[in-house]
Amino acid sequence: MRNSQLITRDSERESNLAPQSSKPKARSSKRLFTATRLLQLVLVLFTGITMLGAGAPSPSTFNTIGHKLMCPCGCGEILLECNHVGCPDSDRMIGELRQQLSTGIGETGVLNWFAAKYGPTVLAAPIRGGFDVVAWIVPFAVLLAGLIAVFFVVRLWKQRQQPLAEAGAAHAPPLNDEQAALRERIRRETEYGE
Repeated sequence: MRNSQLITRDSERESNLAPQSSKPKARSSKRLFTATRLLQLVLVLFTGITMLGAGAPSPSTFNTIGHKLMCPCGCGEILLECNHVGCPDSDRMIGELRQQLSTGIGETGVLNWFAAKYGPTVLAAPIRGGFDVVAWIVPFAVLLAGLIAVFFVVRLWKQRQQPLAEAGAAHAPPLNDEQAALRERIRRETEYGE
């Protein structure tokens, strides 16, 4: 009887130990499988993202710069999109653009050349850097500073009104009969609709 109990306990221990030793293996193989799948997913996404622009023609420098310039004839169009019939300026400027690009200067140099010749209004958007950055940032900064100032002034006014109202109510002299009658008459005469 005792031997059978010992055998039963030993078999229970072995059965308890067996699944416990296989659980970590199952967990580690599951983690390995999940990590492998995640790595494959990342690799596929990275490949897909890098291939998005493949095969698409890159815009030429001529088109890029031509769309950053305005036609000065007064039509308000981009230089390469000017549809003004008989425009006196667009053909000349397009020729100048080709000439400047043939010299080999970069995009910024070409834009600076046109800005120097025709003024900064020839640029469809300001060139980044220097005063242009300040010109873009300062209006928003002033607006933000104004909103903050208005917020603090309104808050200060509200804080001042509460003690004054409380002090006024506490120090108001009591009304005599004549003043009370006058107040009641004013209230009746200023009521609307009766």
